[in-house]
Amino acid sequence: MLKAIALNCTLKSGDEASSTDLMIDLVARHLREHDVELVDTIRIASRNVKPGVSSDEGDGDEWPGIRARILEADVLILGTPIWMGQPSSVCKRVLERMDAFLGETDERSRMPVTSKVAVVAVVGNEDGAHHVSAELYQALADVGWTIPAGATSYWVGEAMGGTDFKDLDGIPDKVEQTARALASNAAHLARLLKAQPYPGIAPKQDD
Repeated sequence: MLKAIALNCTLKSGDEASSTDLMIDLVARHLREHDVELVDTIRIASRNVKPGVSSDEGDGDEWPGIRARILEADVLILGTPIWMGQPSSVCKRVLERMDAFLGETDERSRMPVTSKVAVVAVVGNEDGAHHVSAELYQALADVGWTIPAGATSYWVGEAMGGTDFKDLDGIPDKVEQTARALASNAAHLARLLKAQPYPGIAPKQDD
């Protein structure tokens, strides 16, 4: 059975209910149908994740432990709300910390998450889900993650509205369908990459 881990990048700390949690749970439910088990959801705002671009910023930084959990999983669910048309500042901090992967390659130039799959869960009450997805796809791919087809499950409410995803009476059919397709594609790709990882590139031979 493959393992997934979720990073919830809501701005809410503590145990307060989050629409991002609900979207992550939706994706995780459909991943389980393909034998991918969510082993943990980490709420970043409740953890001491320091600003920076290294894998350990010292002095109580909790990112090293979170990073270790990420590397143990086969699939990452990166969940974020939309704020001002963009991913949350918490989500951007996560991406900045993953920037360290660029300098942590193995002997075949593979980053630590090469051959691992990332998907995106987005919620918001304003337009911007496609823009947010584009930002996250680019950043995640840059640091080594593989993005499957249809890798975003999202919901956005009416512009300038006051209804949250968690306040709906039920999951809209189209959102459910999108999450099902995401889960199928992500599980398929993760299984292929676990069986046959990217080969990387051979070290350059000196003349």
